[in-house]
Amino acid sequence: MKNKTNKILTVCAATLALAACTGTPATKENPNATAPVVAEGGLKIAYVDTDTLLAHYEYAKELEAELKAYRDQQEANGRQQVEKFQRDYQDYLKNGSTLTLSQQQAKEAELKQRAERMATLEQELLAKVAERQITENTKLLNAIFAFVREYNQQNQQFDIILRKTFENTPVLYVNPAMDITQEILDGLNAEYAQVKKNK
Repeated sequence: MKNKTNKILTVCAATLALAACTGTPATKENPNATAPVVAEGGLKIAYVDTDTLLAHYEYAKELEAELKAYRDQQEANGRQQVEKFQRDYQDYLKNGSTLTLSQQQAKEAELKQRAERMATLEQELLAKVAERQITENTKLLNAIFAFVREYNQQNQQFDIILRKTFENTPVLYVNPAMDITQEILDGLNAEYAQVKKNK
């Protein structure tokens, strides 16, 4: 049992080490905070359902909407470039016979270069969107980890707070009494509403 406890503590310490301080309000005290469930050995453990958290956290929803708008804009820009290339190519096929041989060769070289550019355009678009998504997700996770850390210090002072997700969790069952998702979500949304108000 001691070995299992040490492993759990190591995993949680590693998870919390990923968090970076993002500058949050001074107090997160909640008089209605869930009372800790004390596990064997005196450990106070809780969990947060991050699927629920991300689905209802206003900051996460806004980041998702911004990312979708960015992706749509990049795709629209890519389509415009492809459509312009297709128009120019069709124009060359239609009117190329009016050009001198050297003009034809120059135009063909230009179209070939642009065709090669079109071939890499989709990969560049995907890379730009993926890079933006990684940046935004990192900011979001840092904000959540920092909030949970400070909230825990000012309220229950759990020894371990686990992250539960539908797709990627080592936990098959957790006592529902250990679920602090709603109070964390409420605190995050209250904090974000204050941040937006102060902008």
